[in-house]
Amino acid sequence: MTTVYCLLATLAAYLLGSLSFAVIVSRTMGLNDPRTYGSKNPGATNVLRSGSKAAAVITLLLDAVKGWLPVVLVQAFGKPHGLEDGTVALVGLAAFLGHLWPVFFRFEGGKGVATALGVLVGISPWLGLATLLTWVIIAFFFRYSSGASLAAAVFAPLYYVMFGGVLWYTEATIGVAIAAMSALLVWRHRENIRRLMAGTESRLGQKKKKP
Repeated sequence: MTTVYCLLATLAAYLLGSLSFAVIVSRTMGLNDPRTYGSKNPGATNVLRSGSKAAAVITLLLDAVKGWLPVVLVQAFGKPHGLEDGTVALVGLAAFLGHLWPVFFRFEGGKGVATALGVLVGISPWLGLATLLTWVIIAFFFRYSSGASLAAAVFAPLYYVMFGGVLWYTEATIGVAIAAMSALLVWRHRENIRRLMAGTESRLGQKKKKP
C-alpha cells in the first residue's frame, strides 16, 4: 500500500501543479491571457506586464503555495502511511513539473520559479529564505527577473548541500529533486539567457511595448 499512497500523492501533486494560476487569476480579474502578450509565459512576472500588480502578487503566491502544499502535507501526514523523504522529493518535483507541463492547459506552462520556491520553503523555510534573498539581491542590483531567477536556481542546490546539517538536514533524494528543478529552471530560461547575452532582455519595471 505504501507504493500506492506514494503514487497517489505524486499524481495529486502534479495535478495541483497543473493549475496555471497566471491564466486562472487573469481570467477571473478580467485581464488578457498572459500567454498572448509580453514573454507569453504564464507566470507572475508576465502577469505584472498587464499593469495589475494585484494579479501578479496573487499569481505569485498561489504558484508558490501549490509547490509548498504537497511537501508539507506529506511531511505532516505521510509517515503513518510509510511516506518518507523519497515521497517528499517526488511530490515537490511533481508539483513543479505540473507547472511546467500542465495537463489542464495543453502542457503549456510557465518557468516554475515561484513553484520551485514554494517547494524549497516546504522542505525548509531557511532554504526558501536563502534562495529568495538571492533572487531579491540580484534583481535589486541588476533589474533582471530572469537573471535573478537563474542565480537563485544555481545557488539553491548549493545552499542545500553547504548548510545541510546546520540549518536543515539533508537527504539524497531531496537533493536530487532540488538539482533537477534547478537544471530545468535554467533550461526553461534558455531564451532569456540568449537575450541577456545579447543585451535585449527586458528589465524589471520596464513597460511592455505596445503592439
